[in-house]
Amino acid sequence: MYRITVIAVGRIKESFYSGAVDEYLKRLGRYAKMQVTVLQDEKTPDEAPEAVNTAIKEKEGKRILAAIPEGAYVISLAIEGKKYTSEGFSKLIGDIGARGNGHIVFIIGGSLGLSFEVLKRSDMLLSFSDMTFPHQMMRVILLEQVYRAFRIMSGEPYHK
Repeated sequence: MYRITVIAVGRIKESFYSGAVDEYLKRLGRYAKMQVTVLQDEKTPDEAPEAVNTAIKEKEGKRILAAIPEGAYVISLAIEGKKYTSEGFSKLIGDIGARGNGHIVFIIGGSLGLSFEVLKRSDMLLSFSDMTFPHQMMRVILLEQVYRAFRIMSGEPYHK
């Protein structure tokens, strides 16, 4: 059975996002052992200089790196990452599992994104869009696509 860990910076404040995350975690339970690790985010001042933003990403990055389980295949969500169709994403997850690595870690950074060190540690970068989404919403989008990927892999119907 697959193991999927989502490492996310910042807690979800809106109950509608939390409800959606809980629902997808429940649905995914039949396909994979799921875990969500929520890390503290740093306070981000409005219009902070780039040096401050970099320091914030580095602090959050250290927490992320410390939370990555040994031997896991790490996929970081980044706008500059590779884009997939739902079918292609399903094949990606299947291929990672077929290579003997059944533990996949997805990383969702905070509001400023991910540090250079986290991007460098990643086995791949994944993008869902050229648009920017709130990181709380991104958790829902990611879990929905992982759920869809497992349904596709299992030959089950899914909404097109």
